[in-house]
Amino acid sequence: MLSIEGVSSGYGEILAIQDVDIMVHKGEIVVLLGANGAGKSTLLRTISGALRPTKGRIFYQGQRIDGKKPHLIAGLGIIQIQEGRGILNRMTVKENLDMGAYLRSDKDKIAGDLERVFQKFPRIKERLGQNAGTLSGGEQQMLAIGRALMANPELLLMDEPSLGLSPTLVEFIFETIQELRTKDGYTILLVEQNANQALNMADRGYVMETGRVVLQGESQALRDSEEVQKAYLGRSARVVGS
Repeated sequence: MLSIEGVSSGYGEILAIQDVDIMVHKGEIVVLLGANGAGKSTLLRTISGALRPTKGRIFYQGQRIDGKKPHLIAGLGIIQIQEGRGILNRMTVKENLDMGAYLRSDKDKIAGDLERVFQKFPRIKERLGQNAGTLSGGEQQMLAIGRALMANPELLLMDEPSLGLSPTLVEFIFETIQELRTKDGYTILLVEQNANQALNMADRGYVMETGRVVLQGESQALRDSEEVQKAYLGRSARVVGS
């Protein structure tokens, strides 16, 4: 579904990722692990078009997308949920959800998708008229996921969805991510600080250091790796966010 071939990208003359090769197959959850500054978020921004790669190619369902504008990439079905949620604080919950569907032309299906979001996140339905900036952190993350689903995606790029949440909400978010794959059929590329739980539900993973992929494999193989255990599956089982 998604093929990243020798991609380098960054900010001005500074390359944050170099010669990255990653593959995501339809129906998978693939996790990106790495310490702060490893380049994980930069990679997601490059896939979604927020950054233009200086080298390499990105293919989505056989179509080359590197260099395309973000709204064109979103229109193909690639939707990013940003680190920090990226919701529009001064707009209401309903307005945020409406913005998720802004590029859609299948207006007859939008109401049904909105109802499915409410089924997943009843708390969001209760706060439709409330400004998004007044929601709790957990509610904002639910809204961020709900807004992404309103865009009718096929591939979700999720950047640190559990960051800053209580253990109970972290568990709920992980259950939701698993359900998005198993019940709803979404493909997910996940950047996640909680390496232990991410590897528990992912099919495969990549480990990044200083902008490069240094390790990859099936989730169980990564869990068994002495390097991964030492760096990411220690007593806290947490990775610093990128």
